Amino acid sequence: MKPYQAPFSADSGPSHGACSCCVPRSSRRQFIAGMVALAVAGGAGLTVQQARAQMAGDGRLLEPRLQLKTPRDGRRTVGLTLDACPGGFDAKIIAALVEWRVPATIFMTGAWIHSNPSGVAAILAHPDLFAVGNHGAHHVPAVLGARSIFGLRVAGDLDAIREEVGSGEAAILSATGSKPVWYRGATALYSPAAVPMIEGMGFSIAGFSLNADMGASLPADAVASRIRQAVDGDVIIAHTNQPNRPSGHGVIAGVRALLDQDVRFVRLDALTQSIASL
Repeated sequence: MKPYQAPFSADSGPSHGACSCCVPRSSRRQFIAGMVALAVAGGAGLTVQQARAQMAGDGRLLEPRLQLKTPRDGRRTVGLTLDACPGGFDAKIIAALVEWRVPATIFMTGAWIHSNPSGVAAILAHPDLFAVGNHGAHHVPAVLGARSIFGLRVAGDLDAIREEVGSGEAAILSATGSKPVWYRGATALYSPAAVPMIEGMGFSIAGFSLNADMGASLPADAVASRIRQAVDGDVIIAHTNQPNRPSGHGVIAGVRALLDQDVRFVRLDALTQSIASL
């Protein structure tokens, strides 16, 4: 594994619908993880949401679905996850979560860590609220072959995937002093052969069940509406690397709406983890 090196530039433009995500195997009493097969089919003029919908049913790639098995106490419980892809730091989201004492799992890329030291510091200042997950070194999809997905060139082979995962882990370990236990790859799509390899490196695959912002591409009202509709056990994916887009305001509004409904938020590491396997 090579030491982490910052890329030549950080792309803060729209790239994917979910960038959107490890431990020894354990009981599935806490988490239910299913693997939903998707194909990669681009299409000029398609929105991110339409492109992802068009992928369904082909079976060439996998999109893990992760839901929480929640306590039967009548209180809705959800997991909030935020991807820190290459780009900036949406400080207003983190500030709101701190003010409201909302826990979340932040998936950092090595590139984001390198470019946003103040963002890293703001998150690490609240270890009681924020857990850090591995989003790879350079935001490279864990996909085999020669292609691009949502504008991102895929890893191509298993060695490159191993390097992306391992160097991302090294960047997080260097920045935080702790080993991440969850992995979410760029685009949240995986070649079938990549999943057991990543698991073999000691990671659980961090899927999701509710895509809140479609890669920070949706307007604030749409993001807030999606989050408000979260059901018990949902794992929500949104982004904290696009401070200049309206989607961040939607994340804040949606979280506030759930709090007003007495929804409980948990981090992914707050419950027993299990490997999301085929």
